[in-house]
Amino acid sequence: MTSFLVRFAIVLSFLTVSAVAPAGAQQVTQPPAASTDVSVQAPTTPQPAAMQAATAPSATAVTGEGARGGKAIATGLDELSPWGMFLKADIVVKAVMIALALASVASWTILIAKSIEFSILRRKLGGALRKLTAAKSLAEAQLALGNGRNVAAVLLQAALTEARLSAGLGSDEGIKERAASSFAEIVRAEGRRVRTGMGLLATVGAISPFVGLFGTVWGIMNSFIGISKSQTTNLAVVAPGIAEALLATAIGLAAAIPAVIIYNHFSRVTKGYLELVSRASGAAGRLLSRDLDRDSRDLDRSHISVHARAAE
Repeated sequence: MTSFLVRFAIVLSFLTVSAVAPAGAQQVTQPPAASTDVSVQAPTTPQPAAMQAATAPSATAVTGEGARGGKAIATGLDELSPWGMFLKADIVVKAVMIALALASVASWTILIAKSIEFSILRRKLGGALRKLTAAKSLAEAQLALGNGRNVAAVLLQAALTEARLSAGLGSDEGIKERAASSFAEIVRAEGRRVRTGMGLLATVGAISPFVGLFGTVWGIMNSFIGISKSQTTNLAVVAPGIAEALLATAIGLAAAIPAVIIYNHFSRVTKGYLELVSRASGAAGRLLSRDLDRDSRDLDRSHISVHARAAE
């Protein structure tokens, strides 16, 4: 751009000298008509020197102005970059931006952590559920699961504990009701555990736009105060402050939108996982019922054999 301005100035100076030189020659050599050709041709010889003398200062001036203009444009662009606007923002607006940035980082951290957690939980619970379904008794299921650390093992242990504590009681329905109550408590506790972090996502998604809006209002208020002090409405004076204020709203939206999307995603994932937990609870309950019926049948057979021996 600067070289183009220099060339344009040189051409303009050349045209100016070419136009001024013949006019001055005509004003000096008007009396003798016969010597017109000589007087017109005489000033043509110093034209290159005059042109160089005229174009050199103008080229230097244009180059200096172009350099200053380029530097000013670069400085203005740096000031209107997101980082430049953050550095020039008010302390309150800076605090809002930092808080929103930290909230956004927390949302993405929850996304990564919960994705890994649910992947591990679903894989373990799926394998345990298949073993529970294939088992014929609580003891066989316990041998199949071993010392697994998952909710299916906890449900199975609750069934075994209830069967042991209720041994000798005559009502099988009471045992099943107490076991079902224990299963429901375990399922609710598992639901609360896997929902850890969801509240933070909901909070970030709900309040981040309003926090960003607060920063915008504060920044615009400071911009208007600056306008009143400078007593000018020039856009170059007004625009930086308003841009800094609007940056807070942009950061608020950038934090809220992913948080809402991540929250909805994990709501669906949590619902699917809790359905698997409910299936595991049902499988453990069926194994307990099977064992109770088997014990009742064995007890009835023992009673029949005792009566038969007594009759003999």
